[in-house]
Amino acid sequence: MAIQGLLRSADGAGWNQEQRLWWLLWSGCPGIGAQRLVAIRDNFCGWAAAWGAPLEAFAALAGFGAVGCRQLQRYRDRWGPDPLPRLCQELRGGRGVLVPADPAFPPELLALARPPLRLYWRGKGWLWPLLRRRQAIAVVGTRRPSLHGLAMAEAIGAALAQAGWPVVSGLAEGIDGAAHRGCLSKGGRPVGVLGTPLERVYPRHHQQLQAEVGAGGLLVSELPAGTAVQAGHFAARNRLQVGLARAVVVVECPMRSGALQSATLAMQQELPVWAVPADAGKASAAGSNRLLAQDATVLLEPADLIRQLGPGPLASPDPAAPVASHGLLRSADPLLLAALGHGASLEQLCLMLEEPAASLASRLLALELQGLVRAEPGLCWRPA
Repeated sequence: MAIQGLLRSADGAGWNQEQRLWWLLWSGCPGIGAQRLVAIRDNFCGWAAAWGAPLEAFAALAGFGAVGCRQLQRYRDRWGPDPLPRLCQELRGGRGVLVPADPAFPPELLALARPPLRLYWRGKGWLWPLLRRRQAIAVVGTRRPSLHGLAMAEAIGAALAQAGWPVVSGLAEGIDGAAHRGCLSKGGRPVGVLGTPLERVYPRHHQQLQAEVGAGGLLVSELPAGTAVQAGHFAARNRLQVGLARAVVVVECPMRSGALQSATLAMQQELPVWAVPADAGKASAAGSNRLLAQDATVLLEPADLIRQLGPGPLASPDPAAPVASHGLLRSADPLLLAALGHGASLEQLCLMLEEPAASLASRLLALELQGLVRAEPGLCWRPA
């Protein structure tokens, strides 16, 4: 994949602030995807040099053409010759957005045929380390479910929250909204993957629900502010939901639906898929019933799902159990260790966890004294 080749050339701790901003700037240009980003960097010895290169030099790049050059010219004219200060101000220095080289960026998303070039987010940034390791469950289904489907989705969301599993869904009408409401009702951590920019609410009457998901969990979108609502964006977000999840639960869906696409993607990735059986005569459940004839596991009640999954990463530990048995998230400063991943700079950790550098530096020192991390040049740390 082009984007993976690009990351291999970066240092192990990811990109610095300037590299992140250039990536965010170039990835926002119409008609430029991962392959062209790599070609631009390689042909001009970096994105900074490419920004000031003559337009004729781009015409020689494969696939760029006259249309691509015109789009680039308009884009560069809009941002001007020195775009980074303005971009930094508009994006709050890059807070609230992940780029592929960030330690928290979910690696499964980079393996997609069309990987997201950036992920905008709002909410609890400390959930990213869990999503990076796919420690969440996706609950999906139709926008027009039966009453039974709505009740099951809400019960499943509540059961997952009680068991300590973040609940991933699309904040759409019907099953998605019910799963999020169930998760919130038990104090869980919902993750809403949007088919719109973060500032848009669709459907509009989900304004309160979307605000609650953002406050208690995480809102995620690959779409920059100002992007118009398009049907294709809702279909595209299915790949992100699956890429963040350890398993997918299909509550109810017809034969032609995004939920069925999500289940297909999950099966292709060899993830567990559960489906709730429903009346064979209901068109709204024809797709989910069909999954039962394939490799999906029958889900009759939420408790069955929890018994199969076991406790989630946010489950309250058993006081009688040894600390070591609970894994990384039960160890000293689990969120910071999870955010650190294979290595990160202090700046990256500040962006990811939304905490001041002074606080994180003292916690990193404590972990270093415990022998859990080691400091490296450039205010970077790695697991010991």
